[in-house]
Amino acid sequence: MFTEKEIDRYIEDHTSAEDPLMAELERETNLRVIQPRMLSGRIQGRFLETLIRMLRPERVLEIGTFTGYSTLWMASGLSGEGTVDTIEIDDELYSLSSSFIRRSPWAGRIVQHTGSALEIVPRLGKTFDLVFIDGDKREYPDYYRMLMGDAPYSVPCLGPGSYIIADNILWYGKVIYEHPKGDRHTAALKSFNDMVVNDDRVENFILPVRDGLNIVRVK
Repeated sequence: MFTEKEIDRYIEDHTSAEDPLMAELERETNLRVIQPRMLSGRIQGRFLETLIRMLRPERVLEIGTFTGYSTLWMASGLSGEGTVDTIEIDDELYSLSSSFIRRSPWAGRIVQHTGSALEIVPRLGKTFDLVFIDGDKREYPDYYRMLMGDAPYSVPCLGPGSYIIADNILWYGKVIYEHPKGDRHTAALKSFNDMVVNDDRVENFILPVRDGLNIVRVK
């Protein structure tokens, strides 16, 4: 009987290689950053790139740049005049992410922001075609309210036919069980999933890739 690790290895071995710059960034992330497992990884990166090639969004928003790995994958899938606005609250990660973004062939398509997405996104005054959420898990419900224009926000950032891709939505399986009282991360992710599935303005499905992706389409 095969193991989960063997299946993961087979998938890795039968998925197209990443750009050498992305491979270098993955190595640097593992060497220099606390909790490098937060990096999306090649399979998820390839999925994001492919999805963007299929959907052809003009304006992409990323909440949670981390070291810029997923940013580069999404930018590599853009066509036409497409751009990525990416936001990271941890300013200590900026030098690493920006150094790789500047070296990439997609630097002209990426705009980096440092600070709280809940403060920055409303100031941008943009409507986005696709949003990738991989920021503070405790803020996922607030991100959703902001993007959909729910109170206390008044202007939606998404229009009909746009998409939200929310990462880590299964949270290592913790969303299935009763969580401890102080576990705000799990509580927020469960709340986000409930908000989405009960919102008749959207349709969604959860894709069990890595730690789970909630794929949400605005009707």
